[in-house]
Amino acid sequence: MTNPLLQLEGLPSFPEIKAEHMLPAIESVVAAAREGIKAILQSEEHSYGSLVHAREGLESRINEVWSPISHMNSVVNSVEIRAAHKACLDILTAYSTDMGQNRRLFDAYERLKSGVEYEGLTAEQKKVVDNALRDFQLSGIDLPEDEQAEFADLARQLSDLTSTFNNNVLDATQAWTKLLASATQLPGVPATLLEPMREAASAREQEGYLLTLDMPCYTAVLTYCEDQDIRKELYLAYGTRASDRGPNAGEYDNTVVMQEILAARLRQATLLGFENFAEFSVATKMARSGQQVLDFLADLGRQAQPAASRELAQIEEFAAAEGMVIPLEPWDIAFCAQKLKKSSYDLSDEELRPYFPVDRVLAGMFEVVKRLFDVEVASVSDMPTWHDEVTTYEIRRGGHRVARFYVDLYARENKRGGAWMGDCRVRRRDEKGQLCIPVAFLTCNFNRPVADQPALLTHREVVTLFHEFGHGLHHMLTQVEAADVSGINGVAWDAVELPSQFLENFCWQAEAMSLITGHYQTGSPLPDGMLERLLSAKNFQAAMMMVRQLEFGLFDFKLHTEFDPSEDDIIQREIEAAREAVAVVKPPDEYAFQHSFSHIFGGGYAAGYYSYKWAEVLSADAFAKFLEDGIFNRQTGEKFLASILEKGGSKDAMDLFVEFRGREPQVEALLRQDGILA
Repeated sequence: MTNPLLQLEGLPSFPEIKAEHMLPAIESVVAAAREGIKAILQSEEHSYGSLVHAREGLESRINEVWSPISHMNSVVNSVEIRAAHKACLDILTAYSTDMGQNRRLFDAYERLKSGVEYEGLTAEQKKVVDNALRDFQLSGIDLPEDEQAEFADLARQLSDLTSTFNNNVLDATQAWTKLLASATQLPGVPATLLEPMREAASAREQEGYLLTLDMPCYTAVLTYCEDQDIRKELYLAYGTRASDRGPNAGEYDNTVVMQEILAARLRQATLLGFENFAEFSVATKMARSGQQVLDFLADLGRQAQPAASRELAQIEEFAAAEGMVIPLEPWDIAFCAQKLKKSSYDLSDEELRPYFPVDRVLAGMFEVVKRLFDVEVASVSDMPTWHDEVTTYEIRRGGHRVARFYVDLYARENKRGGAWMGDCRVRRRDEKGQLCIPVAFLTCNFNRPVADQPALLTHREVVTLFHEFGHGLHHMLTQVEAADVSGINGVAWDAVELPSQFLENFCWQAEAMSLITGHYQTGSPLPDGMLERLLSAKNFQAAMMMVRQLEFGLFDFKLHTEFDPSEDDIIQREIEAAREAVAVVKPPDEYAFQHSFSHIFGGGYAAGYYSYKWAEVLSADAFAKFLEDGIFNRQTGEKFLASILEKGGSKDAMDLFVEFRGREPQVEALLRQDGILA
């Protein structure tokens, strides 16, 4: 039987890929890579081509097989795929650790670095070599043999533990539902948001309205439902997922998993000579030290918290006038804030939704990018997909295809929540001299089309879509040809959010908004009055949102700085300390957000969640240049393209920012953007 994952040409044939194909495919390409590395090391003399480029070819083949497996585990999860994914992850973790601790491979890179050829390499080739040598050190290359073995065992443990954490979150999210017999039990929820709940019930052959913990449903209820008890029930069910608390207490519980993840990370860091995992994490980031990160978060907190307190006071003053009990409970905040927004700006998300049909938003977003960077996006039909709702596109420059991407917008069962960009293929020059173009996955979780009505987005969802496409552009518009620093590869983690948050800004500019909006029935643009009110409401609750992000960032970084495995309650203590430092809304005691904080326990943001705010400073300062020059100024767009998007990870992130802006970033740009500073 031919394994579709092992086809050498073209894109993954998703309709043909089954769980039983996954492990044999990974075993095959990893075995080939191991043999290939052995062959490379038979020689003592190496050029960049015979060592680095040859290794890149072997490992790009692994990535081409692993990428669709990892993606399918996130978007069409099943028991069979989950088991195959875990088995593959074990093999990949072992391979990565073995290569990171391969002394002969390390010595070959060292000889290349100290040889005559190194000086003649391109900047991106030197960066690949330098990064590789750094990563050998961070993989324990200089550890004694017994400690190398321990480091490798910890890597395997972490692979299993983070996978378990994510699976528990997914299972816990899907385990809770509540069936309501009538729409009257959800007073205040707009009909457009009730219909997906009715369809969710119908899909399970039930009558009524099915509440789930998927984000579209959760947001709809917390924002609009007038029944406080329903809001509270959903809030606590969502906030206690995968924990020892709440309606499913003890089921899919991540309490022990989190402790074990933190202990394994700490031990790896101390084996390498770091005081804690936070310092280990910063070693590959733009920030120069852990203390710089903490000072950055504390400074933002000091400036944002007074404004956030004023914003909360405004909501409570309004709620009191409406007859609600003060202080408000956490499950009342979004509900009252929406009413205050409506009262203050005569604006609600649901009134805007008809003007953001998904096809119009996509077309407008592509036009924004065309005006900025002189590239065209075209729909294509020759890319096999994993679901019939997925759409496919290519990017053209000067009439030539330079990248391709998939768009998977809608929430569904067995799909991980949230929004993200993933890489399917990386831009690189292969061994035959042919250029392999980048391919991206863009994934969101919006409400799907209902009956004969297209999918209609909130403005917040439009911002999310722009955010992920910004990541996609970073991956797809790169001009780098070395895979390890192509696109988002090799970019400092605290700079990787710069392009995504930069592109969000165009959702708040009248000139760009005219391209994005069009009523789904009439095609008429968003009326001038509504547009003015939307833009004037840009910074509504901006400070409250900032301190919420700072709470997460402080919790993450302090936890990875202070963690002591002998203290069972340290995770709870650190989340409470972070709230005490910056939060203005305090959740109830049973709230257990940390148990589903996949960014830091199941993803790549461990001791790095601060990156969102760090990069937001970069993006605000970068966009200020567009405000000065004109948001569609071609010269400024070309400079951003050439300095940031095209360079990928081939140069230091600060150097690239200075190349674009002419100076280092200023935190005041973010405070001004959010209305915290005049």
